[in-house]
Amino acid sequence: MVQQGVAGPPASRRREVRAALAVVLAVLLVSAIGGVVWAVLAPTERVVVVQPGRGAALTGESAHRFDAMALFVCVAMVVGVLTAAAVWRLRRVRGPIMQCALLFASLVGAELMSWFGELVARWMHPHSSNPPLHTIVAMPPTVDGWRNLVEHWIHSDLSAGAWTVVLVQPLFAALVILLVAALSTSEDLGVGPVYPAYTSEISYGPYGTPVANGISLGQTGPFEGADSR
Repeated sequence: MVQQGVAGPPASRRREVRAALAVVLAVLLVSAIGGVVWAVLAPTERVVVVQPGRGAALTGESAHRFDAMALFVCVAMVVGVLTAAAVWRLRRVRGPIMQCALLFASLVGAELMSWFGELVARWMHPHSSNPPLHTIVAMPPTVDGWRNLVEHWIHSDLSAGAWTVVLVQPLFAALVILLVAALSTSEDLGVGPVYPAYTSEISYGPYGTPVANGISLGQTGPFEGADSR
């Protein structure tokens, strides 16, 4: 029988599931914020319209594609490390359920970051769908994600792009959890209750014996009350 005031396995499992759902929502929210940060930092690519619907990148502008991808990787690394560190602080719900929730949320959050970041970038850098010839247009930054891979599978003539960038966030989140778990000195990763260290209110003085300070522990002897000097 479970004692009153002590949570049994069903209650503990429900607590872990609720905490896992909260972690998923929090990671998705942080990932969306990371997408906004990436959209603000990523540079645009300026192209000149040479044909209707087609443009040529100006000198040096094509390198901004790599810059946008590198910035996305950096933002994903920061989000993965911070979310994993925050999840590890939830000591009472550490375990496989929380680990799976973190990895799932990081994987979905990376795709959300790329999609929402591109959406914000298009809002920040609007342009006409059919600009006049010989005009310079600032193309908003883009980043490939799972949706590009799916389109590649459906239409084999399309390139999948660098879709692996969405694996950076869950990879770093998993590495942080693995590192802190390996450094933990507790067999249960600190999930169990923490008992306070035993301290005694009795001071035995410089000689470390109760008799030296004339303290009686309930036993009588021939030296009780004797001067220790």
